Amino acid sequence: MLRISVLLACFVLSACSSSDHPVLSPVEPVKIILDTDMGSDCDDAGAFAVVHRYVDLGKAELVGCIYSSGKVPYGAGIVEAINRYYGRPDIPVGADHGTEVGDPVDKMTAEKLARDTAAFKNRIIHNTDAEEQTRLNRRLLAGSEDGSITYVTIGHTKGLYELLVSEPDDVSPLTGFELVSLKINRWIAMGGVNAHNPEQALVPDWNLYRNGSASYSAYLIAHFPRPAYFSDGGSQVMTGKSLSHTPPGNIVRSVYRDWLWNMSKHTLNDQRPSWDLIAVYFAVEGLGEFLKDSGNGQMEVDLERGVRWLADDQVKDRTLIQQREGTDEPFADYLNGLLGATPRKF
Repeated sequence: MLRISVLLACFVLSACSSSDHPVLSPVEPVKIILDTDMGSDCDDAGAFAVVHRYVDLGKAELVGCIYSSGKVPYGAGIVEAINRYYGRPDIPVGADHGTEVGDPVDKMTAEKLARDTAAFKNRIIHNTDAEEQTRLNRRLLAGSEDGSITYVTIGHTKGLYELLVSEPDDVSPLTGFELVSLKINRWIAMGGVNAHNPEQALVPDWNLYRNGSASYSAYLIAHFPRPAYFSDGGSQVMTGKSLSHTPPGNIVRSVYRDWLWNMSKHTLNDQRPSWDLIAVYFAVEGLGEFLKDSGNGQMEVDLERGVRWLADDQVKDRTLIQQREGTDEPFADYLNGLLGATPRKF
């Protein structure tokens, strides 16, 4: 028994010392708030499938879900339908009730899917059927232990921005800045794809810059009081084919099928890059065997031209996470296994 305890302690210590940025011990499930722009791309749904698989395996807890992209006002319905498919209908879902930010094109026919309540059993259809996003975020943080929450954005940044600048209310006497400082241990943002380049060129990143998100991203990066990790990986990690073996009633399968066909007349076997899935992977498993810590720096946001990563060892709480070279195929195989796994409820 003593030998097992010593080995476990060594494993945890080695995981934490393998990088300047500690990786959470695998002993405790990672508590996640997952913030999405569901509707723009199908990999958001894939990320939800992956996080639910991690919950099934005891590696994660999905504390709540935020849909912070308002121009396609049916994403919250898709989120709730996914949670129901995985046997977790009570996970709270919040949504942006405005329309300032987001992709204006419903690329996955989210409205059609959200309205098919006979098939997917969701009670939320329109964003306004869900709790307003800032109120839910504040409520989730107020009810959480100090330093316990990993906040993962796989979409735009407006939801987290609005939380950070929120004022005290009947949910909590603390400001949003105070709640974030007290309750969140780190922010993981899927964003900055190709922002780290030899030319230091600005790139029009989807999540951090486009669709009205740039000003919110710039504020967050400058003022977020906890460590932030930018996940740049997955462009050639193709996933989705494992969904073909899941039941037709799987809402994630329907999302991939519709998005792939609508956008390029492709099928599940053609698959899709895994940007959002990899952000969730990092949140739960750390660097693992597929990712690398590319060092400290700053994600600069130019409101007119895009974003770029500027390496700077003096910055201690902003980190770029990238994919290891030569890992496209094994990483895809690993993620496809998570994506296509049978939910525990079955």
